[in-house]
Amino acid sequence: MIRQFANINWISVLIAFVVYSVHGALWFTLFFSEAYKLSLGRENETLANGAIFIVGPAVCTLVVTLASALLFYALRISSYKEAFEFAFVIGIGFLVANTFNIAINPNIPRPILYGIISGSYHLVGILTVSMIFMAMKK
Repeated sequence: MIRQFANINWISVLIAFVVYSVHGALWFTLFFSEAYKLSLGRENETLANGAIFIVGPAVCTLVVTLASALLFYALRISSYKEAFEFAFVIGIGFLVANTFNIAINPNIPRPILYGIISGSYHLVGILTVSMIFMAMKK
């Protein structure tokens, strides 16, 4: 499987990573900022925005994008239908499920709301990443 790295369109990985990252910034600071703060029980606060809160998610998004590219090419995804199916399997099976697992924790006062906001971000993100991979596949 690792040999698939030679087949990956690296420009598509870079574009997908940037789109996924910008999508995350907009999702949590513009589109769902108040609901996100509510899910954390911090609706009357300004959330921290230090380097770790910017660089950390970007690194994680890069890892998800790279792993998805590797699987995308290893599975020989060759149509938009397959790319869509891939995104839903990865999105729901790993990203959404793991997000809800993280949310079910005594430190998150509204785990279902948190899971919906963060899980749907990842589902839309991986769907976008998959469509970019398909559009730019060699």
